[in-house]
Amino acid sequence: MQTLLKNICTLSLIGFVITGQSCTSSREAPPATDKFAVTDSLINRLLIDTVQQANNRTDLSFSAKITADEERKAEIFPMLSGTVRDVPVKLGDKVSAGQVLATLGSAEMAGFDKEVISSAAELRNAQRQVTQIQELYKSGLSSARELEEAKNDLLIKQAEDKRARATLRLNGGNNNGIYTIKSPLNGFIIEKNVNANMQLRPDNNKNLFTVADLSSVWTMINIYESDISRVKEGDEVSISILAYPETTFKGKIDRVYNMIDNESKVMNARVRIANPGYLLKPGMMATVIVAAKSGFDLPVVKSRGIIFDENKNYALVLDASKKIRIQEIEIARKSGDKAYISKGLNAGDRIVASKQVFLYESLKN
Repeated sequence: MQTLLKNICTLSLIGFVITGQSCTSSREAPPATDKFAVTDSLINRLLIDTVQQANNRTDLSFSAKITADEERKAEIFPMLSGTVRDVPVKLGDKVSAGQVLATLGSAEMAGFDKEVISSAAELRNAQRQVTQIQELYKSGLSSARELEEAKNDLLIKQAEDKRARATLRLNGGNNNGIYTIKSPLNGFIIEKNVNANMQLRPDNNKNLFTVADLSSVWTMINIYESDISRVKEGDEVSISILAYPETTFKGKIDRVYNMIDNESKVMNARVRIANPGYLLKPGMMATVIVAAKSGFDLPVVKSRGIIFDENKNYALVLDASKKIRIQEIEIARKSGDKAYISKGLNAGDRIVASKQVFLYESLKN
């Protein structure tokens, strides 16, 4: 009996010791925490932007429209009335100088044919008359006055014949009453207002075709009044087109139209751009970034790397030792996709421009 009681006391003491050790161990072991760390392999996969110095220049963003070069464009009007017989070209076709665009049956053209025939016959008669009077003058049977009158009449008939032939030639040549409209230059048909069987009247004031040489085009920039003072001739521009999002077209402003449009309330500026491959089409809309002069010289960086949190702006700065830190910044102004920094960044600083929100949330906690 005493042995049994002794064994029970021993087991209770062992259980108490084990329980006490367990509680002590539980109190002493701190909870495990994993601190976020940016590894070199992650940094190598990030997009990094470098802060630049504005150098008293600022980027201004404007809307614009691609148009044909007015100095390389021709509007073609009918010089005669008649009925359109054939139009072998279509809108958008590429044409060559001298290529036939349309043919008309025209009574006026038939009249020009008749004038050429008549003037040629009268010229031959005047030439014979001069020859006969010269022979008579040599024989003493004609006076000098008669010879002079015959020569003057010959000059008049020569001028009439020359005029009649020039009129016929300007209107397409001798084609038995057919009036031919030809392209005056190499280019593309960007406007067409004629079809077969149309009746063209003498008082028609609408051009039949517009042909434009699109080897160079104009970009017409819309500038609002608040930015007029900042844009000057010679400013460099970058032009983006929705159709070619990965291509940037470069140029310079070569003319500023110093007048405000009454309807749109904008002033236009022009950029002439070479157009190899005819990528740019009249009517396309564009976004133009103008590198204009400014009155300040601040660090500038692409705004894609800036984080906005709790009414403040931040950037993740990557230092020389490949450590990333959160840097509060102040923005002086934004223009397009760029931000001008008044405090917090200097030219040459490198900031994270991809996955920056994820990194910011991970680093600030």
